[in-house]
Amino acid sequence: MTPPDENAWDAWSPEQLAAKLNGVDADWYIVGGWALDLWLGAPRREHEDLEFATTPKDAPIIASYLKDLTFFEAKKGQLRKCNLKSHVDTDTWQFWGADLQDARWRVDMMMERGTSTIWSYKRHPNLKQPRDQTIKTTAEGIRYLAPANVLLFKAKHCRAKDEDDFEAALPKLTTKDRVNLRDWLALYHPDHKWLHRLQ
Repeated sequence: MTPPDENAWDAWSPEQLAAKLNGVDADWYIVGGWALDLWLGAPRREHEDLEFATTPKDAPIIASYLKDLTFFEAKKGQLRKCNLKSHVDTDTWQFWGADLQDARWRVDMMMERGTSTIWSYKRHPNLKQPRDQTIKTTAEGIRYLAPANVLLFKAKHCRAKDEDDFEAALPKLTTKDRVNLRDWLALYHPDHKWLHRLQ
């Protein structure tokens, strides 16, 4: 089965995804730039995709609710159709959901290997936090990754959109968030240019 072109994104909004997952007994939350916009209270830039995270245990449950999508494992620059009714391999971290009828990608599902109570940072699993401190919820009930954690992910590549997101988030970060992000950057990206802005 041929996947859509990798640039053929027409992503759902967080609200659309939440509506489709209404009532699901699974742990999921929005990540990436959309998570920052949910925290800020309104969309502030265009988003080419919709990234959300779940656990390997819950991924098959999520997929069963998104029956209009076909999921492809994204690994090492390749997209391979997969069966999410079975287990998720330990070296698999990402699945793209395709609407094959329209030949468009709708969601990017990330794997997070924490527990029901502990959030784990995928790039350095020794960084853990209580899940109830790491996952926030909008007034409408959409869960999303906390801003300092989102910015830690964005710090690695620091693309133009990541810089833009950092500038938008910085004035609104709490003291605790600023301290956490500064400490994480000092540990994982000690020469990062954002460090002096967090002093």
